Amino acid sequence: MTTNCKHPWYRATLGIGFFAIAIAGCATVQPPTEQLAVSKLAISNAASAGGNEFASAEMRSAQDKLDRANQAMTKKDYANAESLAEQAQADAQLATAKARTGKAQKAAAAVQEDSRVLRKELDRKSQ
Repeated sequence: MTTNCKHPWYRATLGIGFFAIAIAGCATVQPPTEQLAVSKLAISNAASAGGNEFASAEMRSAQDKLDRANQAMTKKDYANAESLAEQAQADAQLATAKARTGKAQKAAAAVQEDSRVLRKELDRKSQ
């Protein structure tokens, strides 16, 4: 049985060639259009949850980062665009959490006030 690889350097050269092609294929960065869409949706959800009222700083930060990500996309700086879009999504998620917390605290305060008024009314009636 004979092999096609009579020289030991043949396999090494072939391996290095495949490795170089694989690295070159991985080096191309694709436009992060999906991440931008997810970030935009996260900002929209945060606004719907009351982010502008309860977490205005986070909302401004998220929108600013999304705007910068869109600018990076037009410059074809896809790595920076993806990073900024991910940061915008994180800021929007934080704004959503803060908005929900703020609403829950507001509701709890209303329940406490209602309970106080009810106790006061019960105390008045019992006297």
